[in-house]
Amino acid sequence: MNKTIEKAEKYFLHTYNRYPMVLDHGKGVYLYDDNQKRYLDFAAGIGVFALGYENTTYNNALKQQIDKVIHTSNLFYNKPSADAAEKFAEASGMEKVFFTNSGTEAIEGAIKLARKYYYQKTGSAEGEIIAMNHSFHGRSMGALAVTGQPKYQEAFGPMIPNIKFAEFNNLESVKAEMNENTCAILLETIQGEGGLYPATEEFLEGVEKLCKEHDILLMLDEIQCGMGRVGEMFAYQAYGVIPDVIASAKAIGGGIPVGAFAARGKAAKVLEPGDHGTTYGFNPLAGAAINVVFDIYKESNLLEHVKEVSGYLEEELNSLVTKYACIKERRGKGLMQGLEFDHPVNDYIAKAQELGLIIISAGANVIRFLPPLVIEKEHIDEMIGILECCLTESV
Repeated sequence: MNKTIEKAEKYFLHTYNRYPMVLDHGKGVYLYDDNQKRYLDFAAGIGVFALGYENTTYNNALKQQIDKVIHTSNLFYNKPSADAAEKFAEASGMEKVFFTNSGTEAIEGAIKLARKYYYQKTGSAEGEIIAMNHSFHGRSMGALAVTGQPKYQEAFGPMIPNIKFAEFNNLESVKAEMNENTCAILLETIQGEGGLYPATEEFLEGVEKLCKEHDILLMLDEIQCGMGRVGEMFAYQAYGVIPDVIASAKAIGGGIPVGAFAARGKAAKVLEPGDHGTTYGFNPLAGAAINVVFDIYKESNLLEHVKEVSGYLEEELNSLVTKYACIKERRGKGLMQGLEFDHPVNDYIAKAQELGLIIISAGANVIRFLPPLVIEKEHIDEMIGILECCLTESV
């Protein structure tokens, strides 16, 4: 056994079934293992490494900040996090932002904001949040409570109370769960872990309208689908809706562990000193990462690039659906795509790794494609060629 794998298996808590691969470094849209084997990366660290690997501008910005100061605590101000908050607010349409360590922590903050919003209105702590079946929001106790997949919850109950679940893309199902205690509706603009299901325009617009009519907060989880993955900075901008609260993470830091929840209007006035906190959030290194990520997106016109190459990716994936009877359908939006098969896909993923391609699943029967946003059409061709080898071999 590889010595690194052996050491990891000895000392890591066994919470992941990892692939037998030790990744060492990356360049562009390729990763290399410790034997210098090259892999085309169509997972991007589960949507994190949007800019690809060894981006000189990004790396230099972080090195410069490391030489200044990495951490100061939230007892003081620092310029990188203030600049990052301004850029995030301008890009998202939000007014106030709280930087976190992860997407899960961003969801925790959003849940607390929603509960306090109801408490301020009513004096009651019985506010209810409507989440969606098949959703995934994280693995901490709060995020787990709003994750609509019982398999993640059953060993860790009881869940926090006053959470209800409706059917994604079914507005009548949402209406059926609403009552006078409903304080927020939470959903992923595009369900990721649940199988790559985009919200329909009718559904998202309908939920937004319900929230406005009943003074309920619309909270959108953009952790995986945001930061340019669909060709807009945030996926809801492709729908023309504007939420009250959003949760963001993954690509926002370009690889540095950072997330955010942000709010506008009435939701931006809810939390007060003492209501929420974090040791590492707002630290200068994370702020520097966010700043340079937004700068690179703008200077490279990355969103337009995503729109161009994602159309090509959709065409090529659609051609596979037509060609192979075992593929039921393509789902997704932008560079967040999935192919659903009529059987489990683990063997395809393992074979793809043998042939130098990293792809991941979203449930047992779905291959998920989350490449770096800087991929070119030639990389899509390379991926399709390898995937076809995997499919042909299994026929």
